[in-house]
Amino acid sequence: MSTPALSDEELERYARHVVLPEIGGPGQQKLKRARVLVLGAGGLGAPVLEYLAAAGVGTLGIVDDDVVSLSNLQRQVIHDTGTVGTSKGKSARAAIVRINPHVAVELHDLRLTAENAADIVRGYDVVVDGSDNFETRYALADACAAEKKPLVHAAVGRFDGSVTVLKPFETGPDGRPNPTYRDLFPEAPPPGLVPSCAVAGVLGALTGVIGTLQAMETIKLIAGIGEPLVGRLLLYDGLAARFDIIRYRSQG
Repeated sequence: MSTPALSDEELERYARHVVLPEIGGPGQQKLKRARVLVLGAGGLGAPVLEYLAAAGVGTLGIVDDDVVSLSNLQRQVIHDTGTVGTSKGKSARAAIVRINPHVAVELHDLRLTAENAADIVRGYDVVVDGSDNFETRYALADACAAEKKPLVHAAVGRFDGSVTVLKPFETGPDGRPNPTYRDLFPEAPPPGLVPSCAVAGVLGALTGVIGTLQAMETIKLIAGIGEPLVGRLLLYDGLAARFDIIRYRSQG
């Protein structure tokens, strides 16, 4: 099914994309056709959703069964004081419509599990992980691998964050299968070893840095440009203002 041509209003809206040789009109059409699922409309999901909406991604799916609380607002910038107590998905959808009325939003008001993950991710082209626990991360990563959907994963804590892209259903330049999430983290840490943000805290702007990097990787995947972070874990130390790269491989 072909995508309608970009309207004059859309050409003006995305003018700074269209003049980029790497994007241009064809790349913007790819963004318009794309369907991206974002797990979580929280600290990471907020900048991901805002920048993908602004970029002109045609359909954004949001998985979140939580409501906005006052303590979310320090970092979850897609929400505001007036949305406290309301559904995060509905709050995010309203913000997206304000940013770009050309974007369709699909809400999944539920908690993603190993049982329902495959059915949810199947209808999207790229999946972005903004979850905050290992159980959900494993369920999502396993489902994306099975359904052959690229996954843009990230995690944050206190002043540090990480980003990587998972495409284990493809092979790398060396002919080996690309690594899975379980190659990166073979098993979850013992309960209580990694404290939650509610316990350990997190600097609000950190989620903006890492979530925006996720949006960048997603746009690269859709447009087919650059080198995605496949087999590479990008680490960010906010206090030291330092980025590092760790390479990892398939263990299969």
